Amino acid sequence: MTLRQWFEKGMSFDTYVNNMKVNQYELLHIYNNFLIPNELLPTLEARQNDNLKVIVLTADWCGDALLCVPIMKRICEVAGIKMSLLIRDDHLELMDQYLTNGTARAIPIFIFTDQDGNEKAVWGPRAPKVQELVTSMRATLPNKEDPGFEEKQQNMYAEFRKTLASDTSIWEHVMENIIEKIEKIEK
Repeated sequence: MTLRQWFEKGMSFDTYVNNMKVNQYELLHIYNNFLIPNELLPTLEARQNDNLKVIVLTADWCGDALLCVPIMKRICEVAGIKMSLLIRDDHLELMDQYLTNGTARAIPIFIFTDQDGNEKAVWGPRAPKVQELVTSMRATLPNKEDPGFEEKQQNMYAEFRKTLASDTSIWEHVMENIIEKIEKIEK
């Protein structure tokens, strides 16, 4: 399938949110409380006539998606980018073309295309400061053979999701990182 066909196969943001079974509250909290700062509006508004589209590989259980998808939606609204969402595990044929480090099905992945479906840029799954946060949190975990590892890992992921849903400086960093990627797309 072409990227244009993948885009057409995807769902709207509203459909994605309405079908969420996990992290819906957190995702909507970010979406409802995050706005693009006024000083960045002209940068994004300048892209409104570029007919860009973005395919989003995501899943409702993913902490990174609960953070990045609503921020991407806000960016799309200002920049006039059409957004189409695909659930990762239902679309592995596409996901496997965008593996992180050639091995991981890490999400979200944002695939930017022009109006004809030609790939223009790819972003994801994490902004650098979010990766630093994950790395520092993982460093506190015991060895995988430790009997308490699984429980401590689950607690770490819960803390991670809580931080992503509440730390607005992380929201801003993600926004800036995505906008940098969009700015590099040729007009």
